[in-house]
Amino acid sequence: MGASDGGGGSDGGVGDGLDRTPSADADVCVVGSGPTGALIAHRLAEAGANVVVLEAGPRFEFTARREQQERHVRPGMGDPWEMGGPRDAYSTEGRHYPLNAARVKGVGGSTLHWQGMVMRLHERDFEMQTRYGVGVDWPIDYDDLRPYYAAAERAFGVAGATDNPYAPPREEPFPLPAFPPSYSDSLFADACERLEIDMHSVPNARNSEPYDGRAPCQGYGTCKPICPSGAKYTAESHVAKAEAAGARVLDRVPVQRLEHDAAGTTIEAAVYATPDGTERRQPASQFVLACGGVENARLLLLSASEQHPEGLANSSGAVGRFFMDHLFAGAGGRLDEPTRQNHVGFNTSETHQFYDDTEPIEGMKLEFLNYAGPSPVIEALGADTWGDELADQLDDSYGTHVAVGGLVEQLPDGDNRVTLDPERRDDHGNPVPHVEWSLGERTERVLRRANEIQHAILEELGASIEWTVGPEATGPAYHQMGTTRMGADPDQSVVDAECRAHDLGNLWIVGSSVFPTGGAMNPTLTIAALSLRAAESVAASL
Repeated sequence: MGASDGGGGSDGGVGDGLDRTPSADADVCVVGSGPTGALIAHRLAEAGANVVVLEAGPRFEFTARREQQERHVRPGMGDPWEMGGPRDAYSTEGRHYPLNAARVKGVGGSTLHWQGMVMRLHERDFEMQTRYGVGVDWPIDYDDLRPYYAAAERAFGVAGATDNPYAPPREEPFPLPAFPPSYSDSLFADACERLEIDMHSVPNARNSEPYDGRAPCQGYGTCKPICPSGAKYTAESHVAKAEAAGARVLDRVPVQRLEHDAAGTTIEAAVYATPDGTERRQPASQFVLACGGVENARLLLLSASEQHPEGLANSSGAVGRFFMDHLFAGAGGRLDEPTRQNHVGFNTSETHQFYDDTEPIEGMKLEFLNYAGPSPVIEALGADTWGDELADQLDDSYGTHVAVGGLVEQLPDGDNRVTLDPERRDDHGNPVPHVEWSLGERTERVLRRANEIQHAILEELGASIEWTVGPEATGPAYHQMGTTRMGADPDQSVVDAECRAHDLGNLWIVGSSVFPTGGAMNPTLTIAALSLRAAESVAASL
């Protein structure tokens, strides 16, 4: 169907009465309402810009969180965030990549169900080529991003402590006090002290005290995928602030392609589809692409034209390439004593002691898990028995588990990539994303090393080890990075140090897709810091 100019006619809605026609005189069109899009929309709207945000998924009302939590804990009730089906179809080859296992399309993006751990990258992560001769250097360094890290921590309301001797330097305390160590953390503490392994607190984007109009953590323990109390940060917070400042947010309007001028140097409109299938064009002066590590690349490839036959912003050939994730390493078992697992739904202690080791070069961080073993609620709801027999079954399976997890860095590899599937189509007839992903020997070596340390900790603790996740069984942390990498050389990268596309003067591409390397830290705080920095660049262009 051809694109409408947006004048008059049906709102293209789903009977909800919402107006999904294009905004007139938009200064900035933001594609995506996750943390990147929400932060940028808020900053620009607050500065007086006319901002419209186009979000592919629905708006999930906070009043429905308890119902979504019930869907999560009760077997067979489906995904609480409505992922799956033709809209979210994908294909994969190499090591299977379960793309839909941990992404959300909706207002707030993947922060709707994220774990909420927010660490800064280390200084070495910005200089991997210079320091170790692997990967590439970022066109910025830690000091360039440092003030934006602090601003991102304030925006999220991060609870943390300055007790990590391996963390990069800070300029101010965390906004909120750290959560205390869990009971099982205290069990690990003695074993780690004997092994001379330093434990320290985990910075969390969840309220340890009331903050920014949100309640403190209530201890539901279902942080991923549902926080019913609102204590965990979601980008809905900054979507609301952006709307209060005058931004307009349209939900259920997946962008189909970006259209440019005759010269191929300036984006003129984002073409989106409304729920009834009508296509509309949203013109603007500046455009911000903020829809994730896979969809950013996919939309650029879907926007191929005569002037850009390989996709927009792709004169380097790097769009979709250098796809990276963090790999999970873990080991667990049982103790002959209560461990109180699943009382806390997030990590409270970890160690970065092995992160900056130079051999192997890839970084790792280890996490002392608070949710090993089955949840007694979920197990009880799915059980086939009742009464004393169920109680005995739960006594046997719950309460003595313990585990150490970890994230391992994956260096960029041009053969790991996101392309368009030539055969499979989504619900709008567009090629679905095709993820080619595999691991190199170096990454596998770091996974094995992580397992060795994890086993040593568990053995020192006196646990019987029952499972290990290493190179053969590892899976991703669902931190999709690298597909529109940042760099100073337009022949080797997609965006510059400000996240502005080399090939198109009014397009910014933001999020983890711009990471040249990924480190081994959860990426969302870095995503937010880069977004706040990019917002300044967009504002300066208006």
